[in-house]
Amino acid sequence: MARGGINLVLVRKAREALLLRGQNPSIDAIRIELGNTGSKTTIQRFLKEIETHDPRPSASPSRLSDELTELVGKMLERLLAEGNEALAHERAAFELERKAMKAESSTLQSDLEQLQLEIAKLQSALQAQDEELKIVQSSLQTEITRNARISQSCSDLEIRVQEKDAQIESLEQKHTHAREALEHYRVAVKEQRDQDLNRHETQIYQMQQEVTVLQQTLMVKQEEATRLIRDNERLIAENRQHAKEASQHRDAIEHLRGDLGIANAATARAEGAKELLAHQLETKSKEATDAHLTGTAAQQKAEELKALLEQSETELEALRASIETKQGSESQ
Repeated sequence: MARGGINLVLVRKAREALLLRGQNPSIDAIRIELGNTGSKTTIQRFLKEIETHDPRPSASPSRLSDELTELVGKMLERLLAEGNEALAHERAAFELERKAMKAESSTLQSDLEQLQLEIAKLQSALQAQDEELKIVQSSLQTEITRNARISQSCSDLEIRVQEKDAQIESLEQKHTHAREALEHYRVAVKEQRDQDLNRHETQIYQMQQEVTVLQQTLMVKQEEATRLIRDNERLIAENRQHAKEASQHRDAIEHLRGDLGIANAATARAEGAKELLAHQLETKSKEATDAHLTGTAAQQKAEELKALLEQSETELEALRASIETKQGSESQ
């Protein structure tokens, strides 16, 4: 029984190959052709079966003449030599071609690897470009949204600027009116104050003149009263000294007493006039004080209006600065 891998078909193929090459299909040659596998007994048995069923005549050299056999042998040797030479040439060409193909294959493999690397790089670059495109599209959408928001903000800002301009114009008008009113009030207050001061100064001067006259009159009356008192004292002394002559001078004493009463009455009237003048002086002083207080209140009100005007100017400047700052930040 043949070992694994050796059968009739393989042996037939090996025999035919040897015959085609002009070699004798011996057992050893067939075994070599089969790759040194199989037993010689099995190969011999398969050869017998092949020769038994092969319709072609046997190629035994005994069937030919010696000359023909020699000729055939030489032709066979020559054919084998040429065949071997051609085979060696073909093998050398094949080996060169194989080496060239191997080198070309290595080159193609290297080129393929290079191309694969380039393809990988291109795919990576394409993926990066896709991601960058997505980012750009997202940025574009964001910019579109931002531009729309900025446009809306600009529209709102223009409306607010128009409103602020209207407010500024209104404030400027109010500021102008307030300044004109303040200036008019200052002029009116100054004129009123000057008139009041002039009037009060005139009244005070007149009162001072009247007080001076009354003081002078009072001094005269006091001197007369003093003189009369002295005369009265002198008369009393004389009355004491001339008690005996009292009856004689009764009329004169009564007359002097009447003069004394008149003098006392005049003194009382002078005191009343003095009190009246003092009361009038106090009233005029109070009126002057009230006028001074009125002038002070007017001046204070003018200061308040001035402060209000300065505050309006400050608010106006702050509003303008705020609008300019906001316009600068929006433009950036």
